[in-house]
Amino acid sequence: MNRIDRVEHDGVVAEISESSISVEIVSKSACASCHAKSVCAVGDSAVKIIEVPLTIGTMAADCKVGDRVKVILDSSLGVNAVWIAYVAPLALLLASILVFSSIGMRDLYTGLLSVGVVALYYVILSFFRNRLSRIFTFSIEPNNQ
Repeated sequence: MNRIDRVEHDGVVAEISESSISVEIVSKSACASCHAKSVCAVGDSAVKIIEVPLTIGTMAADCKVGDRVKVILDSSLGVNAVWIAYVAPLALLLASILVFSSIGMRDLYTGLLSVGVVALYYVILSFFRNRLSRIFTFSIEPNNQ
């Protein structure tokens, strides 16, 4: 796969279980490399755990806890995730505001119901969590740095 066709993050193997490998990645803000980050309250970083299912392609036999690896996601899956998580809810919010406003509903109720529509979208999305986790799967490869 071409490097442009995938999203990579460096990480460290935190745990290996029978069904998955847990990889710890550090998510940094854009200003993490700034020389003033120690005195600035804006810059931050967060540790995230990514579960990589054990398949033939995950190099499970070669991984040990503490190994440095790259967590890889196909970029088309990343685009799909952005659509599901951000674009669709925004479209629902705007459409519901337009619909509720056009039928003459008061602004307070329009806002509350529109936010409720988006909340309902995320509740429904949470019911499909298992199906989505099978679609959005990560893979790993050794980090040669």
